[in-house]
Amino acid sequence: MRKSEVLAAEAVSCLNKALCHLKDIWEEIGIPEDQRLQRCNVVKNHIKSLLDMMIKEEESLRKRLLSSIQTCRAEMEKLYLELQLPVFEEERGITMLQQEKNIRTQMEALMKEKTNRMQQLKVLLEQDQDLCDILCSMPYGIAPDSVPTPEQLENFREHINNQNTEKAKRHAEFKELKKQIILYMDELDQIPETSFEKDVICEDEDSFCLSRDNITSLKLLICQLEERKTENEAMCESHREKIQQLWDRLQVPQEEREAFNEHMVTSRKRNLEALQAEVQRLEELKLLNIHNVTDAIRSEIAVFWEKCFYSTDQRQDFAAYFSEDFTEELLSLHDAELECLKQHYEDHKELFDGVHQWEESWTHFLDLEKKATDPTRFTNRGGNLLKEEKQRSELHKSLPKLEKKLKAQIDAWEAEQGREFLINGQKFLQYVDDQWELHRIEKEKEKLERHLKKSKQTEEDMLYGTAVRTPTKRRFLGSATPNKSRKMCNATSSISSATSNSTMRSGFSGTVCRSPVPRPPLSANKVGLLFMFNTKTCKANLV
Repeated sequence: MRKSEVLAAEAVSCLNKALCHLKDIWEEIGIPEDQRLQRCNVVKNHIKSLLDMMIKEEESLRKRLLSSIQTCRAEMEKLYLELQLPVFEEERGITMLQQEKNIRTQMEALMKEKTNRMQQLKVLLEQDQDLCDILCSMPYGIAPDSVPTPEQLENFREHINNQNTEKAKRHAEFKELKKQIILYMDELDQIPETSFEKDVICEDEDSFCLSRDNITSLKLLICQLEERKTENEAMCESHREKIQQLWDRLQVPQEEREAFNEHMVTSRKRNLEALQAEVQRLEELKLLNIHNVTDAIRSEIAVFWEKCFYSTDQRQDFAAYFSEDFTEELLSLHDAELECLKQHYEDHKELFDGVHQWEESWTHFLDLEKKATDPTRFTNRGGNLLKEEKQRSELHKSLPKLEKKLKAQIDAWEAEQGREFLINGQKFLQYVDDQWELHRIEKEKEKLERHLKKSKQTEEDMLYGTAVRTPTKRRFLGSATPNKSRKMCNATSSISSATSNSTMRSGFSGTVCRSPVPRPPLSANKVGLLFMFNTKTCKANLV
């Protein structure tokens, strides 16, 4: 039995004892029955009133518990919905107090989770706003008054990390771009002019907006500065070439040139201004020395005529070259012609260089061909003979390849220029064919001369005898073979029988056969016999 039930039974027992005691008192006093009823009624009403009051208080407590449970349950369901968590399942078969306590405990945990998430969201939103201000980007798409889920917070953190990485990347890029801009402006002697340039150069780096548009604008500014620098350098280089050209034409002293060397290297704004002033000064000086300057330009024109293989007719087309009326107009014509020649040479430099290369290779090839027919080449030492033969073979193979390449380039040149490509007034390919044909004719001529010379020598040998010289390197006397000795003996006996009045020296030191007096031509048999003798004798001596 519960203690509360025991207490209730004790309360009922006390009440019964109290009523019995009151009854005994009333009996001893002698209170009439009707008064006893009244007094019992008063006791009953008092007890009932007290119990009613207690019941009413307990009922009020129950109502408050029920109301609290309902309120907490509604709040808890709202928190579950905001936190996007599964609904809490209440324990069944428990009292109202326990139920209210469980709900309140669960609700406090949910409120704590909500507060924690909202604090994290607030910190992330502040960081995101700072990054948006610096990067000029859109805020992260999350409502600041809604409770985020753990996944949303994690995605938000990842977004913040990416933004920080992007910020660091853009800041490093900004610093590098700013460094280049400062360098270019320094080289151009330029100060910041626009508000954007002032923000970049003069303001604090951390306060600069690192938006994509600003980074693009920085790159565009660098491109503009690079173009200005390139233009300055091109103008300076053009002025330098002009100055160098005018110095050479006007024969400016070296001391005066060295005093101007500072502006011949760098390309800053002040250098450009100094170069422009020097060009103007030299142009004025040029007009005062127009005769010498024109002659100097004519020398340059002649050089480019040679480089571009101009024929005599093409050279004579520039009539101003032969004029003796030295005026400013004549000088201008020469300048224009020189520039035109330079441009023409630069446009087709590869072709002209190829033709020059062919001419050099052809000249070298002819030199090697000439050396190949030189009898003294066998006395050369150091392997030069082998090297020359190798070079000649390589040139013999490379020349046709070069001619084929030049033919394609010449065809393109003729199609572009609308005229034939001439070398000394002759088509280059025809010129090449003519050179090969002349070489072939020269070879045939040399071959015919050698043949005629050999035939003439043979006739003289048959008529007057043969003088055979022993080579420088020969064997010792004891090294002759028996067979060769026999051949020499047979040759000696034959010549003795054929010519009784001939004289002969030793075969090892050289044999000379002479006729003491002129004789009529020999018969065919005698000529053949004498030729066989001379041939065998030469072979023996060579051994």
